[in-house]
Amino acid sequence: MSRKPESERSDWTELDLLTREEAYGRLREEIGEVEARLPELGAADAAERALLETRLRALREAAADLLGC
Repeated sequence: MSRKPESERSDWTELDLLTREEAYGRLREEIGEVEARLPELGAADAAERALLETRLRALREAAADLLGC
């Protein structure tokens, strides 16, 4: 029996990996969702707005890193 024990097997396969383009596309989708959500927030949603703006900055930075900017 040549199978590795469960604890030594990798849970990664080639199918689990994203290309840079796929990752960038997913980031752009998320950026679009966050950008669409921000104008919907009212004055009472200051805490949520701050969190979404922080997330948006992080998403944009990650997308820029993927493009090599």
